[in-house]
Amino acid sequence: MTLEQLAIFIAVAEREHLTKAADAIHLTPSAVSSAIKNLEQHYGVELFHRVGRRIELTDTGRIFLSEARDTLARARSAELVLSELGGLMRGTLSVYASQTIASYWLPQRLMRFHAAFPGIELTLTLGNTRTVANAVLSGHADLGFVEGELDEPALATSAVDQDELVIVVAPNHLWAKRAHVTPASLGETSWVMREMGSGTRSEFETGLTRLGVAPHVLPVALVLPSNEAILSALSSGQCAAAISRLAARSHIDAGHLVAIDLPLGSRSFLSLHHKERHRSRAALELAAICGAK
Repeated sequence: MTLEQLAIFIAVAEREHLTKAADAIHLTPSAVSSAIKNLEQHYGVELFHRVGRRIELTDTGRIFLSEARDTLARARSAELVLSELGGLMRGTLSVYASQTIASYWLPQRLMRFHAAFPGIELTLTLGNTRTVANAVLSGHADLGFVEGELDEPALATSAVDQDELVIVVAPNHLWAKRAHVTPASLGETSWVMREMGSGTRSEFETGLTRLGVAPHVLPVALVLPSNEAILSALSSGQCAAAISRLAARSHIDAGHLVAIDLPLGSRSFLSLHHKERHRSRAALELAAICGAK
């Protein structure tokens, strides 16, 4: 049984007239008659009485008419759902992002997406780089955004922006008044670090290596799980930290922190998606807004 056969049966049953039904659904009378006969023969039932040149619903036909209407209505509802999903009038989109991106870079782009597609329900989950990558790998995230490099063969990456790490201290720290801090002096103070697995921690250690400094020689006072916690901890004036310039900018501009002139290099913000999973149109639209390919 096809949806077309159901539509033909309903048209005939509502009019109890083959020609009028054929005109209404833009088919020939012979095609309509053939569809009804095929239904009756396939299921071994009579749906219509043939009374002279007239047709009338049988009791079986009346019972089936209610079911046919309900089934066709559900099919049309399902078609409407698919149409709305394809047209981005409704749907869901799960995004995972590392903390720097989620807090300082992504929100304005999510608002642009919402303005364009208000029917799409967006969820944003924060995590470190490893958490985000795992969410995309497992299918819990449609899209992910992380900082720095990522070695994961199953994931496709696209650079969407650039950021840099900057070493910051409180204004009363011993480095705040120095004209220049050398790589050799980085072990002179204690450090507040992000947790292992974060893009910030990984990029900082890479930058140290480029400067000829072994990461393990830095005395670590605290390991904290967010940029905000690190920025708060630095107010004590006892420690230094490496953090996204994007995250520290307002604190530096306000004079609450001092940026040390020791370049650690830039890093990319990356968009992630699974190479073998189909990306929904909503995911593609958000990726485009964020500058991903």
